[in-house]
Amino acid sequence: MLSWDEPQTLIRKPQGLPSFKPVQAPLIDSMPLESSSASAMSDRRVKVEDKRIINGASDVNQLVPFKYKWAWEKYLATCANHWMPQEINMSRDIALWKSPQGLTEDERRLIKRNLGFFVTADSLAANNIVLGTYRHITAPECRQFLLRQAFEEAIHTHAYQYIVESLGLDEGEIFNAYHEVKSIRDKDEFLIPFIDTLTDPNFKTGTLQADQDLLKSMIVFSCLMEGLFFYVGFVQILALGRQNKMTGAAEQYQYILRDESMHCNFGIDLVNTIKLENPQLWTASFREEIKALFLRAVDLEYAYAEDTMPRGVLGLNASMFKGYLRFIANRRAQQIGLDALFPQEENPFPWMSEMIDLKKERNFFETRVIEYQTGGALSWD
Repeated sequence: MLSWDEPQTLIRKPQGLPSFKPVQAPLIDSMPLESSSASAMSDRRVKVEDKRIINGASDVNQLVPFKYKWAWEKYLATCANHWMPQEINMSRDIALWKSPQGLTEDERRLIKRNLGFFVTADSLAANNIVLGTYRHITAPECRQFLLRQAFEEAIHTHAYQYIVESLGLDEGEIFNAYHEVKSIRDKDEFLIPFIDTLTDPNFKTGTLQADQDLLKSMIVFSCLMEGLFFYVGFVQILALGRQNKMTGAAEQYQYILRDESMHCNFGIDLVNTIKLENPQLWTASFREEIKALFLRAVDLEYAYAEDTMPRGVLGLNASMFKGYLRFIANRRAQQIGLDALFPQEENPFPWMSEMIDLKKERNFFETRVIEYQTGGALSWD
């Protein structure tokens, strides 16, 4: 658990925003099967010491013996947290949205901007996993988590669509925001080159440059997308929920926050294990490049905060997020072995730590148990 202590062709695409091109990914991995090491390994049973996160030569179809037990345990934990958007009652949200006095114009802008980013963000994450990262990871227990993660990204996209549909919002406006709203487009344009690197069918690991490119992409998505770019939006919607507004949407965001915290934590563990197995990748120049990406990401997310909150709302204002984003960036940097980028920053939203705590019995709306598990509720009638 995360701790504060530690393709479809687009009809119209603005200039500068790339679109995805589906690739034919290898079914097993990016290592050629005819390689001498792979041939040698195929003649005997898989041993733990044969396994590696990247550039492994063992059979990726054999889940056991486990080498990365932490990945399997995280997979089991995510399965136990299964939920579906349509289980959440949106009737209060619908009534509030339809009431002329229900929400201020600033609150409505915040919600629409928020959904405008998130409705496509998790699709970007899923594309990066399915078309890119998965085929370059050669540890099957880690691949197992990535499969579950991709499914959860689909659930999150479903959740945002469910909110948009429930409120009767203009789907064209919301789903095209990542083309038409600069603060959202800028964040996506920052991310897409790192997706394009891994989804390029000609990209293969095994060289210093390629392995650093893979590691860089994984850091961007675990630390900066899921670990930073989501957090202004999470704070905003959960702050609405704390004021008993948009409680159905806020409940879904809390489940999504729980999932994304686990994704971020897994990604950081993956990054750190790759570093441990491939210390030659973690050069001084590479670290400086990662630091520059962190700084750019903080600037982009703060610009998004200013755009979504041009005036104070919900007891929040954009300037409060400057310290918060720096605080989070420090934690992410330290979690992958970098020094804090903004010394002595504190968390201005300590209640967010509680939102991430998976051990509490009920959520803050007192509407349902937060740690329910599925599997025992099937009926054969």
